[in-house]
Amino acid sequence: MGLFFKDYESAGVGISKHAPKKTGISLFFDILLRKFWKLMGLNFLYMLFFIPLTLVLPVITFVSNYKIAMTLIVLLLLTFSIIIGPATSAMMRIMRSFVIEKHTFILRDFFRAFKSNFKKAAIVGFFDCLIALSVYASLNVYPALVVQFHSKLLYVPMILTMSIFLVTIIMNYYIYLMMIATKLSLKNLIKNSFALAFVAMKQNLLTLFISVILIVGMILLLLFALPLFLVLILIFPAAFIFFVTCFNCYPVIQKYVINPYYTSIGEVNPELINEFDDGEEAIFEDMGGKEKPIEKRKKGKGKRIS
Repeated sequence: MGLFFKDYESAGVGISKHAPKKTGISLFFDILLRKFWKLMGLNFLYMLFFIPLTLVLPVITFVSNYKIAMTLIVLLLLTFSIIIGPATSAMMRIMRSFVIEKHTFILRDFFRAFKSNFKKAAIVGFFDCLIALSVYASLNVYPALVVQFHSKLLYVPMILTMSIFLVTIIMNYYIYLMMIATKLSLKNLIKNSFALAFVAMKQNLLTLFISVILIVGMILLLLFALPLFLVLILIFPAAFIFFVTCFNCYPVIQKYVINPYYTSIGEVNPELINEFDDGEEAIFEDMGGKEKPIEKRKKGKGKRIS
């Protein structure tokens, strides 16, 4: 009965309400394993927003008319830069629910967050794309200029661009999470995310390290195991990076942004309140495996009422 069919007539083990709560790495893997299949689905959903970007290469390859090709490329890149921010905010909305263990209807809440944060997230996503494009250009232009003019000083603007890119990446750990968790203005979102990029160095460096390791692994698969890369890119890396980011960085937002707000108004952050800590008696209480098993009804002959 256990593998394919559940025996709902037997009492389960249960979890005692006094059992110690998991924290740290044990909590991370506990949530990760419980939400693994949902993370795969979310990764696939997020990858759909990369379709405009992936269509750029076919346009370059198959459209021979230069003006038409450039027009299509600009439109595709513009579309991608506008929708990727709201899609990222929607991903963070779901990841936050996973991390604080709050129930979520994935598709409904994803597209609700996509819509409600569209303006702010689109602006942030657009500038993220501009900075990424600047990094790509600097890596191609400045080394050539160094060779042409024989001046290593031209590496300075390239290093500056890379530094801005690095800070932007770390700011993104916070700006989208604060966007879906607070009602801060775009100006305050940028200001707070910039501050947190330097305040929480331990969490930021850990998140960056895990992300870099995963990205390097995916690049190696792209170079040496393309079929495996094409499968994994659809179901794994983006959602995992978002989950790691939220798990590491959302507690920082709670500590420095959300909790101080509730303290200032004399309240407690609702995310930190256990649902049965209000002093009221719970209607149903998990007895931690001490429940009496439900007695199975004996099969016997009897009259059947039809």
